[in-house]
Amino acid sequence: MSITDLGHAHAAPKAKLGQDFSRFRVVPQRHRARTLGTVAAAIILLAVLNSVLGNPRWGWPVFAEWFLSEPVLVGLGRTLLLTALGALFGFALGTVLALARVSSSPLLVAVAWGFIWFFRSIPLIVLLLLLNNLGYLYETVALGVPFTDITFASWSTTQLMTPFLAAVLGLTLNLGAFSAEVIRGGILSVDQGQHEAAAALGLPQRHQARRIVLPQAMRSIVPTAFNEIIGLAKGTSMVYVLALPELFYTVQIIYRRNLEVIPLLMVATVWYLIILSVLSVIQYHIERHYARGALRTLPPNAFRLFFARLGLVSLHPPAPSDPPALPQPVLRSGQAAGRADWTSSLPQGGTVEIRGVTKSFGSLTVLDDVTLTMPAGSVTAIIGPSGSGKSTLLRTINHLERVDRGFIAIDGELIGYRRQGDTLHELKEAEILTRRTEVGMVFQNFNLFPHLTVLQNVTEAPITVRGLSRDTAERQARDLLARVGLADKAEAWPRQLSGGQQQRVAIARTLALKPKVLLFDEPTSALDPELVGEVLDVIKELARSGITLAIVTHEIGFAREVADSIVFMEQGRVIETGAPGQILTDPQHPRTAEFLAKVL
Repeated sequence: MSITDLGHAHAAPKAKLGQDFSRFRVVPQRHRARTLGTVAAAIILLAVLNSVLGNPRWGWPVFAEWFLSEPVLVGLGRTLLLTALGALFGFALGTVLALARVSSSPLLVAVAWGFIWFFRSIPLIVLLLLLNNLGYLYETVALGVPFTDITFASWSTTQLMTPFLAAVLGLTLNLGAFSAEVIRGGILSVDQGQHEAAAALGLPQRHQARRIVLPQAMRSIVPTAFNEIIGLAKGTSMVYVLALPELFYTVQIIYRRNLEVIPLLMVATVWYLIILSVLSVIQYHIERHYARGALRTLPPNAFRLFFARLGLVSLHPPAPSDPPALPQPVLRSGQAAGRADWTSSLPQGGTVEIRGVTKSFGSLTVLDDVTLTMPAGSVTAIIGPSGSGKSTLLRTINHLERVDRGFIAIDGELIGYRRQGDTLHELKEAEILTRRTEVGMVFQNFNLFPHLTVLQNVTEAPITVRGLSRDTAERQARDLLARVGLADKAEAWPRQLSGGQQQRVAIARTLALKPKVLLFDEPTSALDPELVGEVLDVIKELARSGITLAIVTHEIGFAREVADSIVFMEQGRVIETGAPGQILTDPQHPRTAEFLAKVL
């Protein structure tokens, strides 16, 4: 027999087309290395347990005697109290410092940085001793008006600064300095587009921080923050220098009396392990909570998984109830029936006037003396090569970018400024946010809030900015979602949607504020070709609604179909403006003709 014949003799029989495999037994692949590693780990674990539990010198009877004794439990309670207060006040202080570090005030940034630098530099034990001896430096602590003799209340420092207060204050200052950088890192991890989307919806800054930025920042903050809390729980042992009877100090007192050092140290160790385990479980569930929207599928709930193994609960939650029925089907381009219902709730468009607008980033001039008028109810398509200033021009219309010179007005009302004689004074941020609600913006990368459901994305601004009740806002939001063909996605997370669906949600979110002007920044550039049509269908319907549209786009065919006028830009200047038929078939400027020859 040849080698070839031998190979054929040992070859597995080939499966026949259409053969039934249901009766075959499946044998999983065996991982020998994994099996050996598991056996080795089990042997090591058993050896360690045997060494610890089988050695009488560990003094387990003494351990059992003192583990739940009253002095140890009192010390444990004080440790937990110090940890809770230090974490509460420390992270509150850290949040204030982090917000100061990212503020636009140079003085606030400098003061916060100096505080963080100073208290991160001082060892905790030194800080505790300084605070405990503060009475040596200052005899009294007074509450009054600084730099005057006006005093409302005064206390003796030695009586006020008890060991417990010194411990809480020291732990707070220490944790505040470290947690500030943790929180700042989380804030900086939130995509800039989220800030811009929140600002474009007119959400107040406090609301932006509370509902948009911090919930997303928590995904980065929580793991490191719990490291700090666990370190704080162990760091409370440092307060022994203040003779404060927390867990470690209590254990020290006991073993100095009975000389059973190892068993008493194991009492402290096991209690610290329990504290760490509880904090780890809490961390897991907080991380799971803030992972909503960030992951397509959440990790299993640890408690639910445990009880499911016992057969007490089902591992799979019940299916959500069907959303309420909606009266109107989604409209597509070319459909006339029901069109009045689709657009009747939208306001009439406003006239956009752009006069002599110039904008520079450092030495780079992005917009150079741009003058343009977009009539009320018109559709303006802005085209041009990349880097020509199209998107920046769009962002100046709703004051996401502040112009260096010139002005922009909608229906004669300046955006971002108040005129006083020949001077333009920039409005306060709250006034800018209010006026910005009349100028909706749909971003190139959607910028949906990933931690909010589709319905919450659409209702957030109407409830906060327009003051609608939640029921009214949700009813209008569901109707808008039905108009863009997403009635069944109201309870979904943005990450669970396709790109085209996310862009349609972004359009519905913007329309929920009923703006006069709607800005689209390359609304289809981030989509797959197959998804472009579903977004363009919605924009075509809006183009017939009477709302003013300004669209930055590379879809020349789409611009020809929906635009009333086309603006060609290059190097921050408006090169040519005209009707689609004139610009696309008979451009007057040679640069326009050259650009169109490449893209048509």
